[in-house]
Amino acid sequence: MTTELTRHEQIATQVRQWLETLVIGLNLCPFAKRELVKNRVRFAVTDADDEEQLLTTLADELHLLETNIGIETTLLIHPCVLADFFDYTQFLRRADRLLGQLKLRGQFQIASFHPDYEFAYGASDDLGNYTNRSPYPILHLLREESLEQVIANFPDTATIPQRNVELLESLGREQIERLIQSCLIIEGDGQA
Repeated sequence: MTTELTRHEQIATQVRQWLETLVIGLNLCPFAKRELVKNRVRFAVTDADDEEQLLTTLADELHLLETNIGIETTLLIHPCVLADFFDYTQFLRRADRLLGQLKLRGQFQIASFHPDYEFAYGASDDLGNYTNRSPYPILHLLREESLEQVIANFPDTATIPQRNVELLESLGREQIERLIQSCLIIEGDGQA
């Protein structure tokens, strides 16, 4: 008996596979595996289709994190809004202002992932951009205190970005793209 996944379940599963395959599998973030294994990563998918709805959802997710210490981090996946990377980067300013308005700056921070992610200091075709490329636009909500602790206990965190770029360059664009595409295929659901 095959059960069809809901759209939200499918998207969350794809993002989880991306996290397991690329972020953890390639060790792009040496801190991610522990929280995933402990089941303390929340995969929240929203149908927000404009920035105001996404801001409201973001505020709700921040309040949930604030009140539920069982959740270490949230990946707020928003496939229906901010598909354009420039619009996404502009929205990040609004998201940061929201942290201030909610008096949560210093308690949480927002990391960014997007299918077309480009670092400001590089070219659009740099393989290093793939460190922040994801199957869907994502706002990654992090507890700042936890982040400070793992950074303090991890030797040479400053070397992680360069190590990641070197790894991605050694893999090459074709293999990286293949890995990302493999995350979009869900076994048994018949959909990609």
